[in-house]
Amino acid sequence: MIRLLPLAALLLAGCGAEGDRRASERPTIVSLNPCTDAILAEMAAPGQLLAISHYSKDPRASSMDPDDAARFAATGGTVEEILALDPDIVVASTFIAPATRSALEDLGLRVEAFGNTASVEDSLEQVRALAEMAGDRAAGETLVRDIEQALELAQGSGTPLEAALWQPGGIVPGEASLVSDLLRRTGFRSYSASRGMAQADYLSLEQVVADPPEVLLVAGGETGQRHPVLDEVVGMRRESFDTRLIYCGGPTIIRAARRLADIRKDAS
Repeated sequence: MIRLLPLAALLLAGCGAEGDRRASERPTIVSLNPCTDAILAEMAAPGQLLAISHYSKDPRASSMDPDDAARFAATGGTVEEILALDPDIVVASTFIAPATRSALEDLGLRVEAFGNTASVEDSLEQVRALAEMAGDRAAGETLVRDIEQALELAQGSGTPLEAALWQPGGIVPGEASLVSDLLRRTGFRSYSASRGMAQADYLSLEQVVADPPEVLLVAGGETGQRHPVLDEVVGMRRESFDTRLIYCGGPTIIRAARRLADIRKDAS
């Protein structure tokens, strides 16, 4: 028995080394995209996500919970900062400056760019792509199931309510946008689309007062969007809608769906 102990110890050590080796095979990542920050934070192994974008550290703009964002370092996205972190992969927005991308790739770094998603399906595909890239498909599928469950619970029933989403700058979303897809799924129909308005068209205070929607979702802070005359519009319910719920997919969909479901319930 005594003679077998060294062999057992060697076998156990070998298993531990194999486990460490497999963990190290997962690529290290720096994310420069606030939307991918939140998704990667859900699935990255400890120490794998080396930094997130500085936008995710700003509670006014971040799609991440402040406590989650606090777990990670942040970068302003300069080539020098990224090189100092020495990641295997840089995840960027499709709007990354061409010169920055070229510099990173010339220095041997792999750059993967992800754009905004235009539907729930697009977002789920993006989650799966990021999970594949990060080396954890199972974590991606867990997040996908959480999103699908939240959407199922948030489904609207009965006749859809007409809603106008009044975004920063006084504009409305286009129909081919993630937030419009979420509105449809949670029991709303588009005020702007029914009036022939397209992506980023301006919705004036005068139009809202003269031709109000059933529900006005105010996501901006312009003077007109806070005007006291809105309190006097008959037959219109006005609700605030956090701008942080508009643009990103992934786990943001869960929070957006819950907020829209609550609004739909209160307005019914």
